[in-house]
Amino acid sequence: MSNILEVRQVVKKYGEFTALNSVSLTVPKGSIYGLLGPNGAGKTSLIRIINQITMPDSGEILLDGELLQPHHIQHIGYLPEERGLYKSMKVGEQCLYLAQLKGLSKQEAKKQLDYWFDKLEIQGWWNKKIEELSKGMAQKVQFVVTVLHKPKLLIFDEPFSGFDPVNANIIKDEILELKKNGATIIFSTHRMESVEELCDDIALIHKSNKLIEGKLTDVKRQHRTNSFEVGILTNNVEGLMIDLSQKFKVNQAQFKSLNDDLKLEISIGTSSPNELLQILTGRGQVTHFVEKIPSANDIFIKTVSES
Repeated sequence: MSNILEVRQVVKKYGEFTALNSVSLTVPKGSIYGLLGPNGAGKTSLIRIINQITMPDSGEILLDGELLQPHHIQHIGYLPEERGLYKSMKVGEQCLYLAQLKGLSKQEAKKQLDYWFDKLEIQGWWNKKIEELSKGMAQKVQFVVTVLHKPKLLIFDEPFSGFDPVNANIIKDEILELKKNGATIIFSTHRMESVEELCDDIALIHKSNKLIEGKLTDVKRQHRTNSFEVGILTNNVEGLMIDLSQKFKVNQAQFKSLNDDLKLEISIGTSSPNELLQILTGRGQVTHFVEKIPSANDIFIKTVSES
């Protein structure tokens, strides 16, 4: 798969403060790419450079194989964390104005707006002012403005902020549909459950440096601990613990279960899961057996803490 965006050794400083320290990223075409990091990590500085709001001190950025140029802004849709709509302007005329700034004719802009307003069931908002809308309603308008010119690269910075669970799910489905139709999405968020649901690839930036980049499944594989959550019904807990401790590292565990079973976390090291199962099934009824695959949140916290 070719890359739609390549960030090469980008440096950005504000006086003595280094916001980005020779950061390089590759965003695969057609992917949802999670750009992660704590507050102040450098994510917003990088997003602003991609959108040509600011320029890097050194390094370069390629969009679809070409060095980033002013005309490329028509191929990028950006939903900022701090929303940028004019509060006293009517929704319809504001959307038409912003669509034309992105290169659409008034006729094409009206056609796309009719499509999105109908799809998101906001047809009655055309003559409302932004200040008359709730935060979630204004968020829907901002989403429409971001996507209506059909950009090849979309950048969503905390796109679910201000949404209730129902509307957050609607926007999540629309993001997946945009990907299905060929868009590439950079997704910046602190909501790790959204990363798990949506992202194909991730990068983690901390203190201006890139610490992690790759497919989410590969990153999880690199951080796996070969540990299993086990639930078992047994009449001989002492005998089971003796058998297990001879070969594995065993700790008490906490997880939700419908059974009144013994809950353990067992690290098997270089042994096979089958060896563990053989011991368990010889001592009782196994009710729960799941590998503890690290979540995006686990990886985020561990990597940032260790750095």
